[in-house]
Amino acid sequence: MDIIVGTAGHIDHGKTALVKALTGINADRLPEEKQRGITIDIGFAEMRIDDLRIGFVDVPGHERFVKNMLAGASGIDLVILVIAADEGVMPQTREHFDICRLLHIRNGVIALTKTDLVDDETLELAKLDAAELVEGSFLEDAPVCPISSRTGAGIAELNAALVKVAGRASRESNRHEPRLAVDRSFSVKGFGAVVTGTLASGEIADGNELELMPSRREVRVRGLQTHGKAVKLSRAGQRTAVNLGGIAHDEIERGMVLATPGTLAVTQILDADVEVLDDAPRPLRTRQRVRVHLGTAEVLARVSVLNTQQTIEPGSRGYAQFRLESPVAAAHADRFIIRSYSPQRTIAGGLVLDPLAHRHKRIDFENVNSTLGAIAEAFEGRGNLAEIFVQMSGERGLKIEDLRSRTALRAEVINDQVNNATAGGNVVNADGVLMDRKIFDRLQTAAFAAVEKHHAADKLSRGLPKEVLREQVFKRAEPEVFRAVTASLERAGKIRIEQDVIKVASHETRLSPVEQEVRDRLKSIYKNAGLEAPKLDDALSRAISGGGIDQTAARKIFQLLVNGAELVAVTNEYYFSAESLELLKARLSDFVRSSGDPTIDVPKFKEIAGVSRKYAIPLLEYFDRTRVTRRVGDKREIL
Repeated sequence: MDIIVGTAGHIDHGKTALVKALTGINADRLPEEKQRGITIDIGFAEMRIDDLRIGFVDVPGHERFVKNMLAGASGIDLVILVIAADEGVMPQTREHFDICRLLHIRNGVIALTKTDLVDDETLELAKLDAAELVEGSFLEDAPVCPISSRTGAGIAELNAALVKVAGRASRESNRHEPRLAVDRSFSVKGFGAVVTGTLASGEIADGNELELMPSRREVRVRGLQTHGKAVKLSRAGQRTAVNLGGIAHDEIERGMVLATPGTLAVTQILDADVEVLDDAPRPLRTRQRVRVHLGTAEVLARVSVLNTQQTIEPGSRGYAQFRLESPVAAAHADRFIIRSYSPQRTIAGGLVLDPLAHRHKRIDFENVNSTLGAIAEAFEGRGNLAEIFVQMSGERGLKIEDLRSRTALRAEVINDQVNNATAGGNVVNADGVLMDRKIFDRLQTAAFAAVEKHHAADKLSRGLPKEVLREQVFKRAEPEVFRAVTASLERAGKIRIEQDVIKVASHETRLSPVEQEVRDRLKSIYKNAGLEAPKLDDALSRAISGGGIDQTAARKIFQLLVNGAELVAVTNEYYFSAESLELLKARLSDFVRSSGDPTIDVPKFKEIAGVSRKYAIPLLEYFDRTRVTRRVGDKREIL
């Protein structure tokens, strides 16, 4: 079993000494840390107890380095809350504890350090002080271990407590795609860029192709280490060093995330469930500038509180939107910490509900809160997350790959949720775009009504052009939705799709006596013309010379003849009767049989067809297109 244990506590309360006493490793790696005797940045150590492998993340306790502490706290499974017995609970003890609570760390141990410096009475006071701090929290019933890192007293008992508590710690590593938040980047001579972090979920294997977010740089895993040893595979819960190919280490910084390509969203707007601390100095307000600590990233943001009061009071919870000043990689259910801009202080924590949110209008707050409430319930296991995100997508619909990147859930998990939603009838899978059933049905109704309306307004039209229908009804929808809706209507026998137009299945064109007369004139004009057909405009003018109809209506009647394959377009200007073209094909076949030669040139074609070059060239090009002839140099082969 692999777990990550983080330290928390005030400066100089002995966190680094405790880690060294447990592991034999000094987690202070920077020369400045060793010189000054204080931890500045996060440090790491490992140890193994039977089948339990523990990776320690040692964090700085000074208030100036809380942002470094937050980078280390984001991936831990349980915490050792360190309180010096000679000082008791101090300001950073409280802030670190608040951070752990807001991140919903569920397990931990309380270590009372420096017991060699106090008497029994002072130690009891320190225990009471610690108990008061954690009352009603996840550490209320946690083991309390008095220790001395200098003498070794209590270290064995602390080890035993860690093993016991570790048995209760778990992470859902099989539900989410691999993700590693980068907390360090450096270069190793002969190897190149190396990043370290806690693998929060999934597995990373040597040779994997990954994506560095939010820059979306493609990188390749050239080597892995866990617990200081080279491995072929790293699993969730392990401190991992990854040697990356395809990038230089100075292009990587703390806050970036390694993930499987296409499985994580890049965002600058997210909706969240926010909890404001009881002792926050003031409410969280709309337009307030704050620092958001998400994973190992710190980014400035503006707050938009999603209620009519525009505030979330200290000790309260509510929904808020965060508009980030730079992009981050995020997914639904990520937890983050909110600190005030200046002076810097932890004031709240949040749970990401929608990592790809859009700006909300105040008039929509009621619906927004209802939707976010449903997402929060789904997070707690009381709803289908896929179904809710699909409902949120409205007429546009939601592609399955976008749902995957929004949640960072594994494909199998997403597919199960999608299958349950579609089996329940609430969601339609429209060629890979998911849509709420009610919206899909509404689009079907609107599309059918638009086609009917078109026929009512223009009874001679062969149908409503697809692109017109798309613009009228499907302006906000994905192309796949348009195809799925029209296909569904066609399967139901309500419409017919004919090339570039859509018509009501029961629609029949009924011509008036005048229109029928024009239709007959056009047929006669082209039949009598044979292979010396008039230009289209000339034919239309002759057909309407008797009056009673204009050229626009005549064109529609003409189009009916084309749709019925009675007239054939050879060029944009010249149309021929289908009968005349079939007779010409027969003449060509007779020529091949009588001459034994399947090749002809333009003069021979003119002779066979009995037409001038004006008609011969367009006819030959038409026959080339329709595979009656094939051009070979200056001649044609009759196929």
